[in-house]
Amino acid sequence: MISTTSFENEIQSINRIVQYLKEAPNVINSTDWTLRRNAERHALFTQFGNIAVHSTVKNRSAKLTVCIGSPEVCQTSLHPLQTEIVNNLAKTLDSVELYIRKAPFVRINRNMGDNREFSPNCTIFVSIQRPEMIRLAYMAWAALFPPKQETEPKQYIIYIPEWQESARQIVVFPEISTTVVLGTDYYGESKKGFLRMAMWNAKQRGMLGLHAGAKIIKARGIDGGIKKYGMLILGLSGTGKTTHTCHTHDLSDEGEGIEILQDDVVFLKKDGSAYGSERGFYLKTEGLDAVSQPIIYKASISRNAIFENVMVDYEGNVFFDDYTLTSNGRGIMLRSDLHPYISESIDLPAIDEMDGLIVAFITRRHTVVPLAAKLTPEQAGAVFMLGESIETSAGDPKRAGESVRSVGTNPFIIGDKSYDGNWFYDFVKRNEGKVQCYQLNTGGVGEIIEKLPDGKKVTKRKVKRVEIVEMSAIIRGIVRGTIKWENDRHWNFASPAYVEGMDISNYRVEKFYNETSIAQQVSDLRRERIEYIKGFDKLNKEIVKAVETI
Repeated sequence: MISTTSFENEIQSINRIVQYLKEAPNVINSTDWTLRRNAERHALFTQFGNIAVHSTVKNRSAKLTVCIGSPEVCQTSLHPLQTEIVNNLAKTLDSVELYIRKAPFVRINRNMGDNREFSPNCTIFVSIQRPEMIRLAYMAWAALFPPKQETEPKQYIIYIPEWQESARQIVVFPEISTTVVLGTDYYGESKKGFLRMAMWNAKQRGMLGLHAGAKIIKARGIDGGIKKYGMLILGLSGTGKTTHTCHTHDLSDEGEGIEILQDDVVFLKKDGSAYGSERGFYLKTEGLDAVSQPIIYKASISRNAIFENVMVDYEGNVFFDDYTLTSNGRGIMLRSDLHPYISESIDLPAIDEMDGLIVAFITRRHTVVPLAAKLTPEQAGAVFMLGESIETSAGDPKRAGESVRSVGTNPFIIGDKSYDGNWFYDFVKRNEGKVQCYQLNTGGVGEIIEKLPDGKKVTKRKVKRVEIVEMSAIIRGIVRGTIKWENDRHWNFASPAYVEGMDISNYRVEKFYNETSIAQQVSDLRRERIEYIKGFDKLNKEIVKAVETI
């Protein structure tokens, strides 16, 4: 554990830095028009008339991110690189305090959310020592809402992308709502910087920040009537959260349809309502096409879109399937360009104002995990805590494809993660019957990985991957109530026996493995889960029991 009192001087330094930047003569307040114009001067124009920019750093620097403050916010264990950052923090902040008095900065002030109760005021100070870095301020401007007066809490990011590469770091001071970003020009650090602090601030107000997309679905039930559901889709970046948040699921009967609220982070209240956060969605463009993701594709060709690290040739042609630079290509796309599938509000109504709330946990596995599972409240709490998936290029490209666990599929939780799990379980249990929870596997089945003598791993069998249209059929079946569920032979939950619009039998694990292999894989995964959950000693015992039997 990091010492509490050791950061008093550092916090004072940060407060001085913020106060100076608020009033400094070397900080420019950019107008909306000049901000966009200056950003476009340092960007490529695409065939769609929008702009493309490229960063040197292509993904978040998770191992170089550390939270500073009281024991309530500090990590209980640190990566060696994080330890080095902490040990040198006082010296680093001294250097920052000197640097900000020399370098030119631009300041942007925006609001997160669009409500009267919780709409954090967000100010970003970006060094434009390299003039092209004005794009970071422009991207923050595009993602957030115009500012409102006197909104709380006030959040700050100090962004110095040209800082020496060897000292790259992201230092978060949650309790004073300030983040310092040094030595990276990846926009995701700014986006997640504000959202991370907002989730902590929401927690202090009795809400739960979720790394989730949100939508409203109207579907015709088996009784013939139209039902209105709220839906929250939780998942790590790159696993399909955005894809299915921004999808119609082919709900084409009269009266059916969707309304897209949010893509990335919402703040859940105990009545089941949830506040949205952004007006611009920061979407992965990997494999984007007009057939499988028509709503997102339409927004991507708008004049308002901003591409980051997407392959664009000298004539402005865009190649979403070219991963030469990175598979973590991104685009900021305005929510308004998702018309006509957007709602008037970015906020999810309370449960009592709808026919229920559906919570879907997206995992991405390629072995023996079923494509869908219907969960009890206890199992939902367990799945929330396990947060199972595979690493993607958005997090750590060197580990892409490896199995990972992240509580709530949310790498940005500050503080005791058991608190989040207990809050969520209590919410689902209290609203049992009104809240339906499911796990959806957007990966597939059939993978066999063999470890070679040199330690390398090779995939011996090609995966049977679930297509977007098939997962969409599963979601459509959930909201229409047409799926036939049965007790799974290998797991302690219900999985689909029949899904209208797809042949679920193509994904029966018995088609890919023999019974001995299935039993061994299930046993190994359950053992890993039980060992993992031991690290949360404040977790509700009902969740722990569910992990042991799920």
